[in-house]
Amino acid sequence: QVQLVESGGGLVQPGGSLRLSCAASGILFTIYNMGWYRQAPGKQRELVAAITMLGNTNYANSVKGRFTISRDNAKRTVDLQMNSVKPEDTAVYYCNAHRQTGPDRIYDYWGQGTQVTVSS
Repeated sequence: QVQLVESGGGLVQPGGSLRLSCAASGILFTIYNMGWYRQAPGKQRELVAAITMLGNTNYANSVKGRFTISRDNAKRTVDLQMNSVKPEDTAVYYCNAHRQTGPDRIYDYWGQGTQVTVSS
């Protein structure tokens, strides 16, 4: 059974920092690309940051220079360090594990989400 369990969400003031963590089980973590997505009320889910199984990273333009994604293969975790947060970062943040081995072989798993609220 695959499980992605997020933690670290909460209320933070504008300009502050928050660190989200996602613990994975039930998958061979090292062969999955991992990502953080977010969904604000009334908006579509969007990619925030991703890290490949080789450690290459990709960020949404809106968070570049403020957020950092990292993974620890030994601990089977992927973290999102959020600095200089803004009210527009308020959303439910989801952890994702993704692997594609062919056109019809896609493995996609999601966590339950953790709420991040940026407000004074």
